Amino acid sequence: MRVAAFVFDLDGVLVDSEQVWDAARRDVVAERGGTWKESATRDMLGMSAPEWSRYVVEELRVPMTPDAVNGAVVDAMLREYDERLPLLAGAREAVERMAARWPLGLASSSNRPVIDLVLERMGVTARFAATVSSEEVGRGKPAPDVYLEAARRLGVDARECAAVEDSENGIRSAHAAGMRVLAIPNPHFPPAPDALQLADAQLPDLDALTEDAVSPA
Repeated sequence: MRVAAFVFDLDGVLVDSEQVWDAARRDVVAERGGTWKESATRDMLGMSAPEWSRYVVEELRVPMTPDAVNGAVVDAMLREYDERLPLLAGAREAVERMAARWPLGLASSSNRPVIDLVLERMGVTARFAATVSSEEVGRGKPAPDVYLEAARRLGVDARECAAVEDSENGIRSAHAAGMRVLAIPNPHFPPAPDALQLADAQLPDLDALTEDAVSPA
């Protein structure tokens, strides 16, 4: 396939953050008298902010509005990232490498303020022609909405984009959008085998994300 643009995921691809989100949500649930359940972490992977905040209220029984839950968790994330940004090894270099070859997009389940802070702290904001939070579209991952919107903002057909993902729902989302999917499996929350089978290629780390891996001859 012809690759006309490249789209990054954020959490688990550029920042080692899934467990940071998990801790922030757990703290809100514990502080507000909710009940965490064993499946909650995996249930919320890839959900948009409106989706996971409703889940916290309805499934974990937190006596707050979804908007208040969202605000409390995002505030905790911004404080954490302001102190220490958990960049994954090779993240900045991978962005620069892809930007030298293709227009870049970002399709993330993170909230807009979190996306903007991470890219600013990385020093790569200007490298991205389009960034999309799943709170800005109808459905979160595994639905394809956030990837389709990223392609739309980039001005290219989603079927001419490649994407890199780490999570089960992220892989399903990019695949459903028709993109070429490169998977770097998240070691904390490994994708299910049937999700990994949807990826066009599996890479060990960001150092392996090269032009040849994205668009093999």
